[in-house]
Amino acid sequence: MKATEIESKRFDKALDEILDLFNNLESDEPIIQYSEEVLKYIELAKKKYGDDLVNEKVNTVVGEMLSWLDLDEVELGEEEEKETEEE
Repeated sequence: MKATEIESKRFDKALDEILDLFNNLESDEPIIQYSEEVLKYIELAKKKYGDDLVNEKVNTVVGEMLSWLDLDEVELGEEEEKETEEE
């Protein structure tokens, strides 16, 4: 691909910006650390029943379990609220 000098400079600048964004990405850590055994069961269930159904069932069970806890007085920090909203 041939490019003019201006196009090459624009491409170089854009590439530098992309690399900078990539280098500044934060690692995505899971909220819950499942054991290897549970992860295996989840993978098997997803193969048999599909992602959507397994996700729905796991969310239902976890949501029900968390509803038993007294969480009314707990406040999330600003960063935690942003993460929760993004999911």
